[in-house]
Amino acid sequence: MEKGRCPMDHIRKKMKPRKKIALVAHDNKKEDLLEWARYNRLLLAQHELYGDQQIGAKIAEGEIEFLIFFWDPLEPQPHDPDVKALLRIAVVWNAPAACDRATADFLISSHLMRASTSACCPTTRPTSPGWSISRWPNRGEA
Repeated sequence: MEKGRCPMDHIRKKMKPRKKIALVAHDNKKEDLLEWARYNRLLLAQHELYGDQQIGAKIAEGEIEFLIFFWDPLEPQPHDPDVKALLRIAVVWNAPAACDRATADFLISSHLMRASTSACCPTTRPTSPGWSISRWPNRGEA
């Protein structure tokens, strides 16, 4: 596949310089996320910020382009399947995702955060077992 081209079953989604970023944290990581957000407040002020229960669906619908999810892999969570599903959706939709402070620092300081850019995303619904998005959006060219 040559540079700039997507596989046949994908389209190129465009991202403007003002990114749509979801900020999420497990309970024992919320203070870490708040501290990180305070430290990066000037960079974050240049983007649209989200945080709610429907982040996976919003990634698939193109309403969220970037995920900062401070989660604790060492703490058992009753909703571990939901965590795995959210991360899977971010990967399927080619949404940049940071699960720790170091990765979040690298991503938020990237020159691509301030530029128009694009990424390939699927045009058809993934068929893997456990896929759980009930509403499949129409993903025409952006």
